[in-house]
Amino acid sequence: MRAVPAKGLEATAGSWPDVRSAYDRARRAASILANEEGLDAAGVRARYEDLIAEMARDAVAAGSLREAVGHFLKVTRGYWPGLLACYDAADLPRTNNELEQCFGSYRYHERRASGRKVASPGAVVRGPVRLVASAATRLRPADAADLAPSGPVTWRRLRGALDGRQATRTLGRRFRRDPAEYLRSIEEALIKKTLPS
Repeated sequence: MRAVPAKGLEATAGSWPDVRSAYDRARRAASILANEEGLDAAGVRARYEDLIAEMARDAVAAGSLREAVGHFLKVTRGYWPGLLACYDAADLPRTNNELEQCFGSYRYHERRASGRKVASPGAVVRGPVRLVASAATRLRPADAADLAPSGPVTWRRLRGALDGRQATRTLGRRFRRDPAEYLRSIEEALIKKTLPS
């Protein structure tokens, strides 16, 4: 039985220096992001930028993990604008796990209440209202004062946004039912609009 791990270690011996180096850098990145030293946002950003620069400089030396390091750097560049925002705002969580749990709980309860196996299309259209209501009722029960709009301007703005989402979904449904007819109606409307009467 001991021969199997020994053979595996022997066969992969050439990759271990690259794996150790990459693991060391991943551990350093996690340590910087954990911010155990309590640095401010600028300090975390500077340390993380130094690590990223070091990884970019030594990417060729990563050997068999060169592609993985390149991918890590590419993804980091893509997320960079919002990657360290949690260090600028005191109450912003470092991960979106809590947000994912909130959405998951909403989907679970909606499925239980409606009997549907898939999410309701109404969650897309009415999401800003339904999700907020779902999250708020966990904090405390809602009463009539909570349901009243805060003012006519706010209510109209919210209503307009919801109506806009509903209109978009309606157009999508019309397109899915008969794409040729939908496109023909758009072309006719454009022709009428551009031709002089």
